[in-house]
Amino acid sequence: MSRPSVNLALQGGGAHGAFTWGVLDRLLRDDGVDVAAISGTSAGALNGAAMKAGLARGSREAARENLDWLWGEVGALRDERLAPWLEAFSPLAVSYAIEGSPGYQWFDMVSRGISPYATPAAGEHALRRLVERLRFEDVCAADRGPRLFVGATNVRTGKIRLFTGAEITPEAILASACLPTLFPAVEIGGEHYWDGGYTGNPALFPLFEPDLPRDVLIVNINPLERPELPVTARDIQNRINEISFNTSLLRELRAIAFVQRLVRAGTVPAGAMKDVLVHMIADDPLMRQLSVATKVVPSAVVIHQLRAAGERAADAFLSENGDSIGQASTVDLAAMFA
Repeated sequence: MSRPSVNLALQGGGAHGAFTWGVLDRLLRDDGVDVAAISGTSAGALNGAAMKAGLARGSREAARENLDWLWGEVGALRDERLAPWLEAFSPLAVSYAIEGSPGYQWFDMVSRGISPYATPAAGEHALRRLVERLRFEDVCAADRGPRLFVGATNVRTGKIRLFTGAEITPEAILASACLPTLFPAVEIGGEHYWDGGYTGNPALFPLFEPDLPRDVLIVNINPLERPELPVTARDIQNRINEISFNTSLLRELRAIAFVQRLVRAGTVPAGAMKDVLVHMIADDPLMRQLSVATKVVPSAVVIHQLRAAGERAADAFLSENGDSIGQASTVDLAAMFA
């Protein structure tokens, strides 16, 4: 009996992508689910490329090793003996500590008031050195591993650009992660690109191809809802950031909900439109404790907690909803958009 397959949709969110690392590690340890395709943006593109490169070599363990290496380079502590100590720190306290530090205050002021074209691009160079060490002969493999899509935003047109196959170069991944207040736009083929989160975070539509599975599993790292009204400057800016990077996802989910209604009502002939099954793994309570600061300033404490939270969330999903893969959506889109 064949194993069920899913398509993965991996959100971007800087260092908060460590949550996705935990999710992917747990999925890779589960032999009950295969991955047919991955759509990723920014940190999601990095996670997707690392996972694809390992799976293209025919090994789930290689994919796990790639992800461990990636996040070790970003700033994760490799010594698991320190894990109990890290759990003692409150994510909210760490977030406030980073935001209140003189270094971050200076960084935030410069990024808001000075163009990245006028400042040294140390962060860009560090990210480039990391990205270029990925095995692109495996990342771009068309006949091995899951299909991979990387999204970026065309600065001139404001439209999404998807890179796949041999188009996924270091520049494509750098473009997908190019925050315009921090990095100069990335030029590819005479066009300039910014972070893909503005137009597809992540893009779902490439996962609707007829030959791909119906199931789309979204790993969401930007809280969709916050119950409290943001009133401080910090909280307002943080919520603006979250809404901006969730807008494209919500738009595509609304389109899926519309198609689901048409299919359920029999308005369209069977098979005329793909009846997508939507699943989501997230931990909004944890993410609400964090902010933009912990996205752009990697903290070993937060990265460790995010990875652990991702593993727990994926484990809960597999336990509670694993049998629904291929059978039914586990996200109630009608209720979400009521």
